[in-house]
Amino acid sequence: MGEVVQMHFTTVDYVIFAVLLVASAGIGLFYAFSGGRQRTTQEFLMADRSMSCLPVSLSLLATFQSAVAILGAPSEVYTFGTQYWFLGCSYFLGLLIPAHVFIPVFYRLRLSSAYEYLELRFNKTVRICGTITFIFQMVIYMGVVLYAPALALNAVTGIDLWGAVLTMGLVCTLYTALGGLKAVIWTDVFQTVVMFAGQLAVIIVGASQAGGLAEVWRKAVNGSRIAGLDLNPDPLQRHTFWTLGVGGVFLMLALYGVNQAQVQRYLSSRTEKEAVMSCYVVFPCQQIVLCLGCLMGLVMFARYGEDSPLDKGYVKTNDQMVLYFVMDVFRNLPGLPGLFVACLFSGALSTISSAFNSLATVTMEDLIKPHFPNMTETKATFLSKGLALVYGLVCLAMAYIASIMGSVLQAAFSIFGMMGGPLLGLFCLGMFFPWANSVGAVVGLAAGLTMAFWVGIGSFVMRMSVISPGLPLNTTAPPLLDSTTTSALTSLVSTSTPKPRPTGVEALYSLSYMWYSAHNSTTVVVVGLLVSLLTGPMKEKDLTPGTVFPVLGTLLFFLPERYRDKLCCVTPLTPKHKDASTQPYQMAKKLSIVAASCKEDAVLQDGQTENEDLDPRDDQPESLTIQETAL
Repeated sequence: MGEVVQMHFTTVDYVIFAVLLVASAGIGLFYAFSGGRQRTTQEFLMADRSMSCLPVSLSLLATFQSAVAILGAPSEVYTFGTQYWFLGCSYFLGLLIPAHVFIPVFYRLRLSSAYEYLELRFNKTVRICGTITFIFQMVIYMGVVLYAPALALNAVTGIDLWGAVLTMGLVCTLYTALGGLKAVIWTDVFQTVVMFAGQLAVIIVGASQAGGLAEVWRKAVNGSRIAGLDLNPDPLQRHTFWTLGVGGVFLMLALYGVNQAQVQRYLSSRTEKEAVMSCYVVFPCQQIVLCLGCLMGLVMFARYGEDSPLDKGYVKTNDQMVLYFVMDVFRNLPGLPGLFVACLFSGALSTISSAFNSLATVTMEDLIKPHFPNMTETKATFLSKGLALVYGLVCLAMAYIASIMGSVLQAAFSIFGMMGGPLLGLFCLGMFFPWANSVGAVVGLAAGLTMAFWVGIGSFVMRMSVISPGLPLNTTAPPLLDSTTTSALTSLVSTSTPKPRPTGVEALYSLSYMWYSAHNSTTVVVVGLLVSLLTGPMKEKDLTPGTVFPVLGTLLFFLPERYRDKLCCVTPLTPKHKDASTQPYQMAKKLSIVAASCKEDAVLQDGQTENEDLDPRDDQPESLTIQETAL
């Protein structure tokens, strides 16, 4: 085994990399000093609900196309072949369901935070539980996303590790805290273009050096890297059509259906139709990204064959292999290594900035505003910017913790993925099952998180304790879905040693990471429904209109109408027109006020609100202010 080989940037590379950072910061400054100058929480957190379809869709794409995905996908294909490409099959349902189920519900309720929905559907306790789970999830993930590419870059090129971390973290914090969601979305658009350019450059130059795409394909076929359709239903198999195509749907739903970072983009759209269209536009973009990742892996195989830089000891871990390959291919082409590193850091910047903005939104809307309903707009905006800044500094602290955790980085990725499934289950419980109550929701979420941590941590401990490479580590980050991966930072291990099929608890620990989200969300729904039935199911008259998607009514069409009524299967969705869209929200706030006030005052206040609702131009009385950034 040789020593780790380091290559170096030229001046042109540094200039290209610097241009990326300056351009990203410049977009943030532009939105800080133009338009409304981010003077309202509506503009800062929701981009004035004025974004069009194309920038929203590119931002949706960039948010989870992080640097870890750019490093992980080609390495996965290089090592295991193109089976991973079948993940693309999950994109159909993974985007159709959010487009036609989640977006209509969230958009018509005129929410700012996805977790406001949980209060409307259940109660404040469920909302706070969901919010805290999300904050914990994103804070852990931010540090890893920031640290991982900087570590790989430092190992391969010798660029100062903490210089890269601090530069990225500070630039990202600057444009997010100054420019708000508009700056985040437009920098995502710019960074998406840079990501595509960087990956295309590597594929074109690498393929031409290998003798053309036909030669790349021939070598991949001869090296058994072109995988056929594997219909093995075994959930313990790491990647099969079922784990990728079906398990992947749940990963997509956790990401594109209920994650605040994505929901916030839908809600920033001008109309519901544009929000739905953004889901349709992102679909072909995702397929292109997946194909680029697979192609890069095949070009790597055409260059190195079975003799990988990892086996030769040129690099220490799998995530460094792609960077080594890029520096090797572009050895005599100054500027192109800088372009790819800009592509890599664009992935990190887009993910982190989205995290800052979504964390500031949920903290403001779910944890602060409910306790300070009379806070002025100026104070609320200033506090929102401060929160984005604080989360930026927390991200840098998490990057430092990630650096001293070493191999426990795998556990950090697991923790992120372990929380996406239970949150998806919580939203599905509320949206599809009208009789689910708040007790069922809290107990279901607790059960889902317990199961997730038990399986995730048990799997990690078992794999760390087994030196034999019989069970492959779940190591590569799916493009766009790296948030659910179990690791992208440890070395891939060979599967040459056959192992007996695990049984009992070991089988549960050996579950493919692609099934984690499905397994954990199902736990939440099943436990939540059982507890709801035992503690007294919710009645239709107690439901806030517009919070339940009427899917059960369609599925149980064969039942007589009176039975469907008893199962609350006929709750209609809120109408599309604008005036109706805020009614469920207002009704929920009125109900919470009634519960908190004495009976006479509650009746009086309720009457006042009803009168004022007749004329939407009138201001709401102060005691009935709706907790929504639009006001």
